[in-house]
Amino acid sequence: MSTKDRLHPRNRHRGPYNFESLTAFVPELAHHLLPSPRGGQTLDFSQPAAVKLLNRALLAHGYGVKDWDFPDDNLCPAVPGRADAIHKIADLMRNENFGNIPRGDSILGLDIGTGASCIYPILGAVEYGWSFMATDIAEDSLAAAGQILSANPQLEGAIRLLAQPKPQSIFHGIFPADEPVDFTLCNPPFHASSEEALAGAQRKRRNLGSTDATLNFSGVPKELICPGGELGFIRHMIRESRDFGQRVFWFTSLVAKQKHLPPLQQSLRRIGAADVQILPMGTGNKSSRLLAWTFLDANQRKLWRDGRWAPAKQMPSTALESK
Repeated sequence: MSTKDRLHPRNRHRGPYNFESLTAFVPELAHHLLPSPRGGQTLDFSQPAAVKLLNRALLAHGYGVKDWDFPDDNLCPAVPGRADAIHKIADLMRNENFGNIPRGDSILGLDIGTGASCIYPILGAVEYGWSFMATDIAEDSLAAAGQILSANPQLEGAIRLLAQPKPQSIFHGIFPADEPVDFTLCNPPFHASSEEALAGAQRKRRNLGSTDATLNFSGVPKELICPGGELGFIRHMIRESRDFGQRVFWFTSLVAKQKHLPPLQQSLRRIGAADVQILPMGTGNKSSRLLAWTFLDANQRKLWRDGRWAPAKQMPSTALESK
């Protein structure tokens, strides 16, 4: 298997999977391996259980995270793609900070809809030492995330789980009263209805060569579906972000559908964002992008950088971080 060139240069998963090493951490993974047409082994990616075990092994092997588990009904995120989003956010801050990535627990991220897997805060805490507030409207998802954190004392204090008490809100109701937030991130629900979600799942199964017509790779309705789908959710996020524009440096959201970018950019222009950036992302044949915006002008960004990201506070950059 060739190098995954579309992944970020700092992504730990650019090379082929070492299934011998991965099964040493999660032995059950061996039951889902198949002979690869190119030689060696591959995974049966059409099976949700196999995908979950692979990602559990990747976290254990690459990040020292053990007992990453949650109900099978919940969405199982693919670690390589989620790691790319974390590295893209690091680049956003690095580009404002003389080429130095702000590191350490003084950097605070706000994860909207962290889910049962708590994947973004885990990756950000391990890779860069950042702190996180991880929010969700589902108490059972937060309970599952809490069990993961309890099993990993190295994450103690780095990630705070918060229930969003206002299901119709995104930032209102959970925003920290007295803390600046260096970035927000979100992987919004993709679909506007259960019918649309099922059609997407069936299309994905066909692409994987599976004849099973059921919804695959799991995901409870709150994770997959919201009124207006992805476009409606991010537009709502943009509207609320204006109320916190002076307390956040970068707002970010994944955008799965390319066709949603023009109306989202129009919304950001209309609301007065000072800077909008689109960072391309991709794993395999799947393309995505990270939409980022800020309301801070050049002078406000300088004051933020000097106060929170001063180079003296940061670890020195490596050669790899120049990429």
